[in-house]
Amino acid sequence: MTDTTLTTTTAPAGSPAPPPRADGRLRTYARLGKLDVYDYYLGTFIALSAVLLPAGALDGRTAALFGVFLAGQVLLLMAMTAFDDVTGFRDGSDITNYGPDHPLRNVARKPLVAGALTVPEALRFAWTSAVLAALLLGATAALAPHRPAWTGIGLVVLWVVTLQYSYGVKLSYHGFQELYLVALGFALVILPYGMVTGQATGFLLVQAVLFGFGPLMFGVYSNTNDVDGDRAVGRPTVAALVSERGNARFIGALSLAEFLTIATASAVGIAPWWFVVLMLPASLLRLRQYLLGFRTGDIMRARRTGFAVHRLGVALMVVGNLVATAGR
Repeated sequence: MTDTTLTTTTAPAGSPAPPPRADGRLRTYARLGKLDVYDYYLGTFIALSAVLLPAGALDGRTAALFGVFLAGQVLLLMAMTAFDDVTGFRDGSDITNYGPDHPLRNVARKPLVAGALTVPEALRFAWTSAVLAALLLGATAALAPHRPAWTGIGLVVLWVVTLQYSYGVKLSYHGFQELYLVALGFALVILPYGMVTGQATGFLLVQAVLFGFGPLMFGVYSNTNDVDGDRAVGRPTVAALVSERGNARFIGALSLAEFLTIATASAVGIAPWWFVVLMLPASLLRLRQYLLGFRTGDIMRARRTGFAVHRLGVALMVVGNLVATAGR
């Protein structure tokens, strides 16, 4: 389908401009909420795969819990990204990062920069999404067959802190961006699992950390590309704070830490012995991502590879959970 978001229509003098087509408007708000970037939502399926077997373990109430939690997190993350775009537009960093000096960045993905939305429209969308997310997260808690205190607290913290990423307190403007990305992914896996089972197993904790590494490992490549805009507004990502070589070493260390997390979990029995072998395709693709970014020098291609690594890793963890639980 042809994108009509940025199409302009010339009206006769003195006549009001025709309203935008409904489908174009919906696509504009979907871009504001980054609805096409579904990678965070995949954590729900890791948790689901861990309770799917044996056959019959997933009853109607549990299925409803996963569905409501998924819908709630989609709305919450749409609110987060909309607030992020508002802040990036106001401080000028998005205008810098999506300007003519960065032709590989699609300005249509930033409706405020493209002029397709106004700031008040974006804020209304963000707050509406946030309120609906709160209602759905509350419904998730009501559906939960188990309610350990940490899950209830976790849901509240998830809602509050997610909205503070680059709005309100603006956590990502105070040096917490990289840690935040891992913590958010971790929560999206462990919370639904805890509400269904009442516990958090070591194997699921490892998978939750690995899931958090996914957004981190395409986020740091985005930060590498956006370093000029972030420095201009004082957003202290690692890429903005250190030299190019220091940033390359930092990302290399993260890549190694991810693999060591997998290998150590298998070696000490937290994960099955075969988990490190199962995850090897994702680990090798992560190495390719690093080489693309810092040996070939193609940061944006490396960023895209990060999405592939994350999605492959999720698929492999789902398979691992099904194999691990099938024999119980």
